[in-house]
Amino acid sequence: MKLKLIAVASLLLCVVSGYADEGMWLLGRLNKNKQVKQIVKEMGLKTPVKKIYNPGGQSLSNAIVSFGGFCSGVVVSADGLVFTNHHCGFSSIQQHSTVAHDYLKEGFVAQTLSEELPNPELYVRFLVRTEDVTKRVLKGVSPTMKESERRQVIDSIASLIAHEVSVKDSTLVGMVDTYYAGNEYWLSVYRDYTDVRLVFAPPSSVGKFGWDTDNWVWPRHTGDFSVFRIYADKDNKPADYSPQNVPYHPAYVAPVSLDGYQKGGFCMTLGYPGSTERFLSSYGIEEKVTGLNQAMIDVRGVKQAIWKRSMAQSEELRIKYAAKYDESSNYWKNSIGENEAITKLKVLDKKRASEEALRSWIQSRPEERDQLHLLSSLALDYGSRKEVNRALSYFGEAFMNGPELIQLALEILNFDFGAEQELVVARLKKLIKKYEDLDLALDKEVFKAMLTTYRSKVSPAYLPAMYQQIDTLYQGHVEAYVDSLYAQSSMTSLSGIKRFLERDSTYHLMDDPAIALSIDLVVKFYELNQRISTQTEQIERNERLFNAAMRRMYGDYSFYPDANATMRFSFGTIGGYSPFDGASYSHYTTVKGIFEKVKAHAGDTDFAVQPEVLACLSSTDFGRYADQAGDMRVCFISNNDITGGNSGSPMFNSQGELIGLAFDGNWEAMSSDLVFEPDYQRCIGVDVRYMLFMIDKYGKASRLIEEIDASRKLN
Repeated sequence: MKLKLIAVASLLLCVVSGYADEGMWLLGRLNKNKQVKQIVKEMGLKTPVKKIYNPGGQSLSNAIVSFGGFCSGVVVSADGLVFTNHHCGFSSIQQHSTVAHDYLKEGFVAQTLSEELPNPELYVRFLVRTEDVTKRVLKGVSPTMKESERRQVIDSIASLIAHEVSVKDSTLVGMVDTYYAGNEYWLSVYRDYTDVRLVFAPPSSVGKFGWDTDNWVWPRHTGDFSVFRIYADKDNKPADYSPQNVPYHPAYVAPVSLDGYQKGGFCMTLGYPGSTERFLSSYGIEEKVTGLNQAMIDVRGVKQAIWKRSMAQSEELRIKYAAKYDESSNYWKNSIGENEAITKLKVLDKKRASEEALRSWIQSRPEERDQLHLLSSLALDYGSRKEVNRALSYFGEAFMNGPELIQLALEILNFDFGAEQELVVARLKKLIKKYEDLDLALDKEVFKAMLTTYRSKVSPAYLPAMYQQIDTLYQGHVEAYVDSLYAQSSMTSLSGIKRFLERDSTYHLMDDPAIALSIDLVVKFYELNQRISTQTEQIERNERLFNAAMRRMYGDYSFYPDANATMRFSFGTIGGYSPFDGASYSHYTTVKGIFEKVKAHAGDTDFAVQPEVLACLSSTDFGRYADQAGDMRVCFISNNDITGGNSGSPMFNSQGELIGLAFDGNWEAMSSDLVFEPDYQRCIGVDVRYMLFMIDKYGKASRLIEEIDASRKLN
């Protein structure tokens, strides 16, 4: 029995800490973390760790941006050029596209500064510094507090700390984030730039080559990149868009390498990973599989099929819905892959083994005995809220994230017309853009499908009041109900908002059927949440205590915290993998694979490429962008630890030189947000040489190449 326990504990140690390339590490602890510093040195890092993060001095982190709050990017020129992924810039490219000027299809290149296109909703964020504020944040809490009371105290103190930052310097933004499930808190200080302009985008046949078919798949041949520029005022400070603004001059420019990479070579990333749950209990994972993930799979699958069919029939609809479809399908396919990987890789078995080891550790230590209830309480509370939580997942996907009419009505309900005029104008412009990209006939079809899908997935107890209307007033015909709703509501266009703003005495916002329905849905959503509020509060508390207990059990190990959209450092090596018996994948792909896929998938729009692009690639005139064999590499893989939000993260070699941009993970390790799988997990990146080739040879944007070349010599 003792030998068995030791074996289980050893397995757990491997699961949480045994792999050198695992982890999304906090920059604030990087210089003090002896374990990580020793590992990266042994793996081949040549540049000093202080060169990666050095608040107050120059370092690689000074060149990294959070791109729009949903992706990452890297500054590659002294005039503020930013590389990020094509799918990160996709929405901006779509907003500038029309049937006459289809930048999604044809690509975009600005040959002069004056041709670069502004994006009012876009910003980039630079990290200035981080600070551990745990003691200050937790000073006001006590173990006897309810979780809601604890959260209220923490939120108040965190808001105060963040506010102090902007009071001292109005160009700075402070944010206090939660780490280790609420056991630690760190302040991140940022500086935001809101004038960000589109400079270059390859055609989607390059930037999205493979589309849904190849998404999350290796081998990959996608040129997933786009180029933007940051603008500032004449003093290099943040400023809203103005024709008088000038290119931003960064504190540090990431050097670009044309030397490529070798198998086994060191690789590191810096970026803003969105969210992982590596330390979530097995009960939480089970709930995610059957709840949120399955709801996303079922509901988005229906919605996207409707969108895709209509987009294929209309160029106008294709442009309007391109970004919406892209975002929705990315998470949809991720949920499919995650559920499959959780089963195939026996993630729950590994989690249960680690929990059994923790249980035994607690039992063997008298000072830990008060934690014996943790796992049984988690099991009880997750079980008690299972059905209602599942219904909430379907409710959110079908209604709050389903018909755009409901989303617009909810946005109008929450619109603060009393805010500062500048903010009101900006939000109204954003709202107008949403209406411009709305097709009512298509949205009605989605709404009808959502009503049918939701009813088929939940018990009658979880149906909102509109179903009673459908069954009684419309004899069960969802088509008649939806047609009537859209015909009677003024929210189907901007006319309702216009009448509201102009104080039209004949129009009462709350009487609008879309607004009334949205209120009913919010009430139902709140009611369902209230049914499980006690269990939810207990789960939040016990997941926090569970996380803390795991860290105590392995006190000698430096645990990295789960990703939470703050800047992180990860490292690994470049190399292939074997996804299954008899298969072996190389660590890179070339343009040869593009031609092979185009031929193999003839007639499939996911692999359709313009003749002029193929002609450019078939010339084999790759020049200085070719590898040593004269080939043009497109993508490569490493075992760096990344997740969503890392899209656009720069991939650096051992000298801190840019070799590519991370843009995806691989299908065999789709459970990576829950557990790191070293044998399978890979980070897919687009080769910077392919990016430069497309800018130079296809885009004929020599001015950008000259700008990047000039900046390469600065470092």
